[in-house]
Amino acid sequence: MSKKKPDLNSLKPETRLIVAGREYAEHGIVNPAVYHASTITFPTVKTLLERDQPYTYGRKGTPTSRALETAIAALEGGHDCKVSSSGLAAVTTTLLAFLKTGEHVLIPDTVYHPVRQLCDSVLKGLGIETTYYDPLIGRGVAGLIRANTKVVYCESPGSQTMEVQDIPAIAEVAHGKNCIMILDNTWAGGFYFNAFAHGCDVSVQAATKYIVGHSDAMLGSTVCNEKTWGQFKQAFETMGQFAGPDDMYLALRGLRTMSVRLERHMQNATAVAEWLRGRSEVESVLYPALSNAPGHAVWKRDFTGASGLFSAVLKPTSEQSVAAMLEGLSLFGMGFSWGGFESLVVPFKPVRTATTWTAPGPCLRFHIGLECPDDLIDDLKQGFERLKKTS
Repeated sequence: MSKKKPDLNSLKPETRLIVAGREYAEHGIVNPAVYHASTITFPTVKTLLERDQPYTYGRKGTPTSRALETAIAALEGGHDCKVSSSGLAAVTTTLLAFLKTGEHVLIPDTVYHPVRQLCDSVLKGLGIETTYYDPLIGRGVAGLIRANTKVVYCESPGSQTMEVQDIPAIAEVAHGKNCIMILDNTWAGGFYFNAFAHGCDVSVQAATKYIVGHSDAMLGSTVCNEKTWGQFKQAFETMGQFAGPDDMYLALRGLRTMSVRLERHMQNATAVAEWLRGRSEVESVLYPALSNAPGHAVWKRDFTGASGLFSAVLKPTSEQSVAAMLEGLSLFGMGFSWGGFESLVVPFKPVRTATTWTAPGPCLRFHIGLECPDDLIDDLKQGFERLKKTS
């Protein structure tokens, strides 16, 4: 007697994370198998010529990839999903799927910097024009949409400086102008923000971050609604995109515990952010979950939680003092990623072309991991002492 397949739409998000994609497991084994596949054989000439079987070539999909893609689509509430080799690969493939020469895309001024580089080099070289816009423009984005604008891209909260965009308002305007609305949903892990319920057509993530969750695999995901799925899927497969099966396995494993990890990340980040807000060396803390923080009202309206990533603006001090603070930390690593179990911090300088960044002090981006926040705070206390001694 086969086990009844659960109705994912009737389940709470935490439960969907546990059960989605597990129909690809066999023989009573809990986790789907890891298929290392290139060649897939066919039983007859007719089947081969008509491609009349579920799996036809390794790059076109395996039970491993379908398990992960089905699970991420269920997590985000979209129609279907494809997984790429990195978050940037997911963004690149998605933009190229919906843009061609002579067309125009709107990108928030706070976008993840490698996406800015993509727009200013590859897209520009293809004759695709980019306009960067104030992420807080809301319905005012209508004034930037042209006859050849095909995509409105959002990232909320914004990379590094955490601006929370009014996604429903922007989506309504974009759809009214026949534009496709794409959101980078990595900060919320696709779990604390429902992109499709708020009007998006496509949600991309660096699955490297919270889906994998352990700093040991590179992946990106693109989830589409039914309207955009066919065009994206064709472009994805034509460009030869795919991800390795071992990385997909790690993502499937990480996905199952994401709800409890995100809850802990949020608790720890809130504790550390509140403490930082009380420090005399700190000008402001950019974490939308904090009351009175920039973007808090929109975050509270649209999100169901917050992740462990936020930034802080220090009061003016020297680069040497910041280096002394950071280089002596024992629990915070310095590295260009986030979403794993470990805490990280990096200094940064915001890049702006459509808006102006006016804060006079240095900026730090924190990812708060799963350590005890008391220990993290003690580590930062010692860091601030080093900063003051060298100021």
